[in-house]
Amino acid sequence: MEISISQIENKIYTIRDLQVMLDSYLAVMYQVELRVLKQAVKRNSERFPENFCFQLTDAEWQSLRSQFVTLETGKGKHRK
Repeated sequence: MEISISQIENKIYTIRDLQVMLDSYLAVMYQVELRVLKQAVKRNSERFPENFCFQLTDAEWQSLRSQFVTLETGKGKHRK
C-alpha cells in the first residue's frame, strides 16, 4: 500500500506548537497493528528522543477530535 504525501500531510496536527501524528495513523503507515507499534516504542524507549511521543490531555483530544472531518469506520475507530 503506497501512501501519498498529501495523505500524510492531512494526518499531521499541531499540538503544543509541535507537528504531530497520532499513533494510530503511524501504525497504518507502517502497516503494523497499533498495539505492536506501542509495544515497540515502549521496549525501545532509549532509541527515541524524549519528545518523540506524549499523551494528549482530555482538552487536547477534544480539540483534535473537532478537527476530524469524516467518521472512520471499522473496529476501534470512532473519530470524526
